[in-house]
Amino acid sequence: MGKLSKYEQETIINFNAGESDAEVFTRDKAVIRKLDSLVNEYPEVYKCIGETDIDKTYSMPKQYVSYRKPRKISEGVKEQRREMMKKLNQV
Repeated sequence: MGKLSKYEQETIINFNAGESDAEVFTRDKAVIRKLDSLVNEYPEVYKCIGETDIDKTYSMPKQYVSYRKPRKISEGVKEQRREMMKKLNQV
């Protein structure tokens, strides 16, 4: 793979309401490694459907594309975790 700028290391997820699969086009090496791992582990679900020397395109069920809310942690829980980490780091 050639050297790409951070801007050029894009990932595009494309799907529509009429089809059950999503296509993921990426030039990001980290995303390629993750998706290649999933292709090797779950070949019946994740498929590499195209590649060049700088990018890859994958197919997967669109149900595996997820949207998540930001995690909210209360100040009390944060303080408990700080104290726990202080104790662990003293050992």
